[in-house]
Amino acid sequence: MTMPGDPLTVLRETALALGAERAEIISVKEIKTDRSFLALCEANSCGNYGGCYMCPPSIGSIDRLIGQLRRYEKALVYQTVSPLADSFDFEGMKAAGDRHNELGQRLWDAADRLGVTALHLGAGGCRLCSVCGMRTGRPCRRPERAMPSLEVYGVDVTALSAAAGMRYVNGPDTVTYFGAVLL
Repeated sequence: MTMPGDPLTVLRETALALGAERAEIISVKEIKTDRSFLALCEANSCGNYGGCYMCPPSIGSIDRLIGQLRRYEKALVYQTVSPLADSFDFEGMKAAGDRHNELGQRLWDAADRLGVTALHLGAGGCRLCSVCGMRTGRPCRRPERAMPSLEVYGVDVTALSAAAGMRYVNGPDTVTYFGAVLL
């Protein structure tokens, strides 16, 4: 149970005010993880494997990341739902992902203002920089704000949405993204 002044409650209200479709607080024990998500990364299905500091193999072993996630008690799970022109609107999907991750960065700012240290997990690759320093042979420009994805931590996002009482698919010609702040 959370109290009105609880940081997660404040962050939940902030997420909704910033445009999240839904935001719910759950126990980290409810978050299902699966090592098999590493295989998707290794297959480079998103194009970031070996090309982003917040993605494998640079970010480290999935077992270590799952262990890190399990050290937290509560999670604010939030989702954004954006309309698309059609199911092939890849530009719309990218723009929606950028808006989602911008919301995540603004939640990070809010957590900083509350004085809480949290694990922030976003959707897809980090997206903080237009081109990751790894791709240009440079160090991470903003390691203190780089945001790995839920999947990199082995989170089953379909199960996460159900645990938070959210729909994973929100109708035709929409794209739904998820993020989490763990305390």
